[in-house]
Amino acid sequence: MLSPDDLADLLSFLVELNRASGLSIAPLFRADHGLADKGGRLGFDPVTEADKGAEAVIRKRIAERYPHHGVIGEEYGEDRPDAEFVWVIDPIDGTRAFISGIPMWTTLIALRHEGKPVLGSIGQPYLDELYIGHGGGSQLISRGRTTPLKVRSCEKLTEAIIHSTDPHAYFSPAELGAWNQVRSAAKLTRLGCDAYGYAMVAAGTIDLVVEPSGLKSWDVECAIPLIAGAGGITCDWRGQPVGQNGGQLVIAGDRRVLDEALVALRRSAV
Repeated sequence: MLSPDDLADLLSFLVELNRASGLSIAPLFRADHGLADKGGRLGFDPVTEADKGAEAVIRKRIAERYPHHGVIGEEYGEDRPDAEFVWVIDPIDGTRAFISGIPMWTTLIALRHEGKPVLGSIGQPYLDELYIGHGGGSQLISRGRTTPLKVRSCEKLTEAIIHSTDPHAYFSPAELGAWNQVRSAAKLTRLGCDAYGYAMVAAGTIDLVVEPSGLKSWDVECAIPLIAGAGGITCDWRGQPVGQNGGQLVIAGDRRVLDEALVALRRSAV
């Protein structure tokens, strides 16, 4: 267990990391961002100088403050992934939105302690929004104000607003079939928000997020403590904890909606 003082120090540092990465990214949004394609024969997979620069800034700050901590990042790989404390970073989740000039991209940062995510943040610096928290509570820091985050009550899937990034691009045929069953029951579906949708579950404006098996650790670990602190649930398509390597993801604000969705999703769990 982290002491209250250690937790406060690490939360403060997590805010600092988001501010530093945001300052690195800001000049390149809706500007010359140095787009490259790292997908090759596997298809278009964009990366920009903003992705690489932001992760470099975050890693530098961690090395200066906590040189014994490990780091796992999308752009620069692993450094001491078995350390007691490990930071897990996606400098820009939603690079496709970023290069399109749409402010639905986010910076995702999680901190593992003894192998388990204990702190998480989702930052959107262009909108001046930082969703941050741990199992004991989560907050939105925006425009000089700090407000608690709380998921909303939603009794039935037929009353739910749900989200996924792009089912037709990323879901397998079996996953797509399960998703379509969930979607057909929901009140409203929104697409294309990437991890910003996770934050909206914590904020109480979206009830359910469903994402496929291709997710990596840096895509999901920030959500686990953040959503828990807002009163929600993060799990895989079987309803079990998400593993360290990522995989299928479900985020829900209300256990009742989650249980309904899992009836369909379990059939395509991997």
